[in-house]
Amino acid sequence: MFYQVWLLSALDAVKVSPLIDKVGDHKDFKKLLRTRTNVLVLYTKTATSGDSHLKLLSDVAQTVKGQGTIAWVNCGNVQKCDELAAYFGIPDRFFSVSFCFHVSVLQSMVAFLKDPSGPPLWEENPEAKDVVHIETEKDFRKLLKKEEKPVLMMFYAPYLFVFFHFKVLAGMNVHPSEFDGLKQEYSVKGYPTFCYFEKGKFLFHYENYGATAKDITDWLKNPQPPQPKTPEVPWSEMDSAVFHLTDDTFDSFLEDHPAALVMFYAPWCGHCKKMKPEYDEAAEILNKDADGPGVLAAVDTTVHKALGERFKISGFPTVKYFEKGEERYTLPHLRTKNMIVEYMHNPQAPPPPELSWEDKPSSVSHLGSEDFREALKKKKHALVMFYAPWCPHCKNAVPHFTTAAELFKEDRKIVYAAVDCTKGQNHEVCKQEGVEGYPTFNHYNYGKFVERYNGDRGVMGRTSNINAK
Repeated sequence: MFYQVWLLSALDAVKVSPLIDKVGDHKDFKKLLRTRTNVLVLYTKTATSGDSHLKLLSDVAQTVKGQGTIAWVNCGNVQKCDELAAYFGIPDRFFSVSFCFHVSVLQSMVAFLKDPSGPPLWEENPEAKDVVHIETEKDFRKLLKKEEKPVLMMFYAPYLFVFFHFKVLAGMNVHPSEFDGLKQEYSVKGYPTFCYFEKGKFLFHYENYGATAKDITDWLKNPQPPQPKTPEVPWSEMDSAVFHLTDDTFDSFLEDHPAALVMFYAPWCGHCKKMKPEYDEAAEILNKDADGPGVLAAVDTTVHKALGERFKISGFPTVKYFEKGEERYTLPHLRTKNMIVEYMHNPQAPPPPELSWEDKPSSVSHLGSEDFREALKKKKHALVMFYAPWCPHCKNAVPHFTTAAELFKEDRKIVYAAVDCTKGQNHEVCKQEGVEGYPTFNHYNYGKFVERYNGDRGVMGRTSNINAK
């Protein structure tokens, strides 16, 4: 991509930074655009015009070194610039210094070059003029040290606009990996995270995410820590016809019940919570019938861990059928009352399980929490699909994403990667990357988040997105 800045002022001469590429003719320009990413071009009438802007662009070039390029065209005459414009056409975007409101032009240009298609800086929003915007960890520490008043700090990611209605005292974009230490220190596991400080010391989080400006103002008059959440009543203590088994009672129960369906679950699991009412209703039918075909039981594997390890439970819910105390089948398709009742009247071996996307050979790199960040640091461009295997939209996207990965398999600078967010060990990384629905596509540059991809999910859409960077 290339972008243009048109300046026709006459100022004193200035020495041009060696980081600014001087363009002599269309051949130089063509080579520059072919070999560099995100090129911002300054056009001047003469060698001495636009000097103050060259000083600014020298600082910008130093800051974006390796991520963007500043070029300068001394037109000499209008014809030269006209020829370049005719040869290369209209640029992707013009940068105008007039769009900056409450932030320095340097800061805006740097952000623009690092992510030209990304959202504007929050600092540029006139409504955010009263917010203290923090850029670096050093600035953050300095603020806490010198500020005598209480500070409510919002740690955020720039692409989550939904949170910007909050009126806070200070805000800091901590999504880049350089702030991982800060996020760990203040338990920033998702965006936004609000931290309340007094006299430089962190006291507690503010967790009213649906708050209005008035709510926050009222809370700041008398700050209080989050109230402890009312503990959820365990399923085993509810009025339910399901038999709840433990490490100690499991085997004896199966000895007494020759046909049993057992649901292994975790209380926090959303799919388990969705299935519970169906399972309860099926148990009302099966468990209260003395002459029924079998019974329904459940095991909380977060409590009875020995059973979870014994039956190698790696996902939730996992439903297994036992006959005369022996495990016979794992039944991932049983989710509704009718399906469960029908199956117990005629238990059959399930169809062979389809290979997971991860197990199928492809050029997609399947990552987890243990290798996610390290793998992305090595790639100039990484398009990551965060998904859930059961998600219909994900299933539709998989073949297109796989085909796109195949097209770039020979390019060592590019990787198409996928993260299964339903795996327990991946929950944290999906949350940190702002995944709130499936599929979510994030573009990274050497491990740093660039933008969220919301375009065409077909092959051409994804490949053109990478090619444009």
